[in-house]
Amino acid sequence: MNTTRRYKQARDTAIAAYYARLAELSATGATKETALRDAFATLLTTLGRERSEGAWTFQHEYGVGNRRRIDGALLDAFKIPRGFWEAKDQDDDLETEIVQKASLGYPLRNTIFEDTRTAILYQNGSRCGRYDVTDRTQLTALLETFFTYTDPQIESFEQAVAAFQQRVPELAGGLEQLIEQERTHPSGAFEAAFQSFLAQCRTAINPNLSEDAVEKMLVQHILTERLFRTVFKRSDFTHQNAIAEQIERVVTKLTRRMGGRDAYLKQLDPFYAAIEAAATTITDRHAKQEFLNTVYERFFQGYSREQADTHGIVYTPQAIVRFMWASVEHVLQQQFGCQLATPGVRVLDPCTGTGNFIVSLLEHLHATNRAALPAKYARDLFANEVMLLPYYIASQNIEQTYRELSGTYQEFAGLCFVDTLDLYEGRQQQLGLFAEENTARIQRETAAELTVIIGNPPYNVGQLNENDNNKNRTYPVVDQRIRETYSQASQATLKNQLYDMYVRFWRWATDRLRGTDGIVCFVTNNGFIDGFAFDGMRRYLAQEFTTIYHLDLHGNVRQNPKLSGTTHNVFGIQVGVGITLAVRRRAADEDAPRPPCTIFYYRVPEFWTANEKLAWLTSTGSVANVMWQPITPDARHTWLTQGLAADFESFLPIGSKVAKAGAFAEAQAIFGLYGRGVATCRDTWAYNYQPVVLRRNIQRLIETYNSEVDRWKRRADQTARVDDFVLYDDKRIKWSESLKARLQRMTYIEFNAAYIRTSLYRPFCQQYLYFDRALIERVYQFPSIFPTPASEAENVVI
Repeated sequence: MNTTRRYKQARDTAIAAYYARLAELSATGATKETALRDAFATLLTTLGRERSEGAWTFQHEYGVGNRRRIDGALLDAFKIPRGFWEAKDQDDDLETEIVQKASLGYPLRNTIFEDTRTAILYQNGSRCGRYDVTDRTQLTALLETFFTYTDPQIESFEQAVAAFQQRVPELAGGLEQLIEQERTHPSGAFEAAFQSFLAQCRTAINPNLSEDAVEKMLVQHILTERLFRTVFKRSDFTHQNAIAEQIERVVTKLTRRMGGRDAYLKQLDPFYAAIEAAATTITDRHAKQEFLNTVYERFFQGYSREQADTHGIVYTPQAIVRFMWASVEHVLQQQFGCQLATPGVRVLDPCTGTGNFIVSLLEHLHATNRAALPAKYARDLFANEVMLLPYYIASQNIEQTYRELSGTYQEFAGLCFVDTLDLYEGRQQQLGLFAEENTARIQRETAAELTVIIGNPPYNVGQLNENDNNKNRTYPVVDQRIRETYSQASQATLKNQLYDMYVRFWRWATDRLRGTDGIVCFVTNNGFIDGFAFDGMRRYLAQEFTTIYHLDLHGNVRQNPKLSGTTHNVFGIQVGVGITLAVRRRAADEDAPRPPCTIFYYRVPEFWTANEKLAWLTSTGSVANVMWQPITPDARHTWLTQGLAADFESFLPIGSKVAKAGAFAEAQAIFGLYGRGVATCRDTWAYNYQPVVLRRNIQRLIETYNSEVDRWKRRADQTARVDDFVLYDDKRIKWSESLKARLQRMTYIEFNAAYIRTSLYRPFCQQYLYFDRALIERVYQFPSIFPTPASEAENVVI
């Protein structure tokens, strides 16, 4: 069935359902708008979803400025309103109501006014039709006219989107070339400024930050500064924000010889103008929040995709943010006898992104305790961000929201441009090299006693491909704390997952409360709930907190291939998601024995769509209204014990650490040796079904590697970083950490046909493997299990 025919069938079904619902309501004597309007809202919701193949959503009570709300709006994927709807009572004079609403500034761009009998449609400020909606033919005509209309501003926006996708990548590449040219210019002015800025970035953000990443930072600043400045109506932003002001100095030197930045970017004026015009159509704060996030993700994130991957960028839907704040508020009142508005209840969002959590909190405070807002904003709220563009957006987003709520502008002094985990590393005293004002903010935050730590930490575990030259940095202090706690208490052999970024943030947040009462509320990968490697983490969470709530939102596509990340995951990703709220509350008598941690668990239906999950969060409100299941961990710190056999511990293990260490007799294990398979880090090169092809691939890789050794020997800059130096070409070589280390030792590799071995690639795929220690990242126990090619026939693995 083609798309048009399917839509017409869906439209006819929806209209029939609308009339049926009105008939039910009329039978009860309902005539008021509040009783009747849900029928038309359902009709618009259904047809909006069908017309756009799921891209449009219907929002009730959409803000249209100055605290006015229209009954509903259809929003596209960018959260731009495509149409509005206002319902009236059957007893109202529809014409009089329209005049009144228009005088109050209600939109007339594509707006339906209706009272279940008559509908009047306005488009582009003018009336375009009056319809008898009791007549199916006229109702159908109304809906078709409504849904097929595109506002001229939106049409310009869509055209600009297409132009952007073609032109901006080219322009960004041109800027990168310009930076390279200016860095080698005889005057040396730009290179000096760049090196100074690079050193400051490495000190303040990441000591492993590459020159390429800083160049992309400058490109992003140049391309986006005007857009966000204009959208937020902040012409003075680059002068008021300490970080932006410092970057502007470098940019000024870069663009001086090309006639200035405006001249260079003139070709993008149509795109900027269209984005800015589209932004003016959005008056609802929540919708503007999502619009900015969508613009950022769709367009600008692509210019720092590697950096975004390193930091696990996933922006949080508003339904999740509001649920988390309402939950924190409930727990503060229930267990601590205070509120978010209470003076001294200090809050930190350690990975603020574009500022969603702080913006939502400001709105919550304005709605619940308006008088407390100024003091909280000035003294009790903190947020950190380590990526430049989100930091810019967060700064303007938070400050603009406060201006709209309070009527006055005030800089948000709680926002820091810093890597949160660096504050745990004791590096905060060095951060003054970046900006004096930023350092003062960091010091104030570091000294604060926090009550609530809330947010969406990065999810990623590490670089998947060394050729991406995109290493996640290490955090020695945090990682040592993980080794002392989560790792030390784990029974698992492989513990790499314990150094995932979200686990690091749990360890940091627990310690950051400094032993005081408080709350940690994170939305994260939910793998720690039942993952074997996380048994030690679960043990310490139960020791270090008194109450834990975990809401399992599912969405793990890897565990259940029937799920779709796009459809079923609230972030559109592949890993499962959960919201965890952990409470630490000390007993009144500090000498009294600490009661065991109370753990509550709830899982939404696995096959709910993302929209159904978000709608459930909105309707549920907070943890106060969830049907929690109390869970009791077993001796192995397993939280989800349903279906597990109680006698599992009595079974003889296949292998154990004790047996592997040499005490086989005492271990009572079946095998004394076990291990992972070979980890090559270059499977597509090191494995093949045909030995001839394998030989050819390996010889090409070795030839490329040896050429790089020669080039490394001849390098002029002896301080060059190997990550920035080597050739990245997946068709010629696949780098790994150990191979780069071998290159730095200037050690050549020779091909040896004797290294071609028979192997099982995955359980049932027999292939040939080039088993050379120089090109194998980890061999584990295989030199013991299969020490020689002959042993492959002698030692049988089942």
